[in-house]
Amino acid sequence: MAYTITKDTIIGDILDNAPETAPVFLEMGMHCLGCPSARSESVADACAVHGVNADEIVAKLNAAANK
Repeated sequence: MAYTITKDTIIGDILDNAPETAPVFLEMGMHCLGCPSARSESVADACAVHGVNADEIVAKLNAAANK
């Protein structure tokens, strides 16, 4: 069964359910994956902070989570 990630998905939930997505977050400049704010913010929030396109990141995250 596929794991679906959206812009509203919380990063901590993604990392708990699909740890193989960590490199995608690292690529976007999010190097502190274990800090409380990183684990509790949505993909959209993280993309806004890091200045990356949320749609592209969501596509990469879903590809990594569902290989």
